[in-house]
Amino acid sequence: MSNEDITLTAGDAEVTVQPGNGGRIGGLKVAGTQLLRQGERFGCFPMVPWCGRIRDGRFRDGATVRQMPLNSPPHAIHGTARDGAWRTARTSADEAVITYDLVDPWPHSGRVTQIVALTDSSLTLTMSVETYEDSFPAQIGWHPWFHRTLGGKAVELDFTPAWQEERGDDHLPTGNRVDPKPGPWDDCFGMPDGVDVTLTWPGELTLKVTSPEQWVVVYDEQDEAVCVEPQTGPPNGLNTHPRLVTPLEPLEATTTWTWTRL
Repeated sequence: MSNEDITLTAGDAEVTVQPGNGGRIGGLKVAGTQLLRQGERFGCFPMVPWCGRIRDGRFRDGATVRQMPLNSPPHAIHGTARDGAWRTARTSADEAVITYDLVDPWPHSGRVTQIVALTDSSLTLTMSVETYEDSFPAQIGWHPWFHRTLGGKAVELDFTPAWQEERGDDHLPTGNRVDPKPGPWDDCFGMPDGVDVTLTWPGELTLKVTSPEQWVVVYDEQDEAVCVEPQTGPPNGLNTHPRLVTPLEPLEATTTWTWTRL
């Protein structure tokens, strides 16, 4: 099937899926209000086969050290799948399934599948990485750009992490866990009972980002948007917290956004 944009609808919710633009969610409207920052680089893009930065673009892959392109010098950032064209496997009125085959510069073959499922009050994103050949380390995550303001009111973030990953001058975790600090943030937090972050735009909407995963990066250093990024491990996790994809065991993750109009 083609990689043209897909529109899903349920109740007064509408989602645009953009397989041809890195498999990203191009928009989420609730009652006509766009929740995601618009633009080719924004919306909500999948981070796969890694999340955030890899230190110096290098990671250990068994006995081999791999080098990824330094697309955020001096590091490599956010995986390769957001730069490629995905394919549409199937669609219905409220669900889309899209796929991406891993290619160079990623050194292993594999397939990423993303399921986008919409209801009138929630959006669930499920992603898996599978291989039929070599095993390899990988990560899965999502990078949504939520509008900072709706209806003239700035968003309020509410979450209770167990710890914050101490961030070094190179923007990567040092390996130390510290008590959560006040923002602004470009930081990774640990939530061992699962990611649970609530965004509230006063008088407009509350939106809860949840995931069974235990890691979330919160980025709110821009005026236009805030990002709440559930993921399967911390930045540089291919080196510090690798999850293995094997022919017998794919890597899978999911996140759900649930909203209520105020």
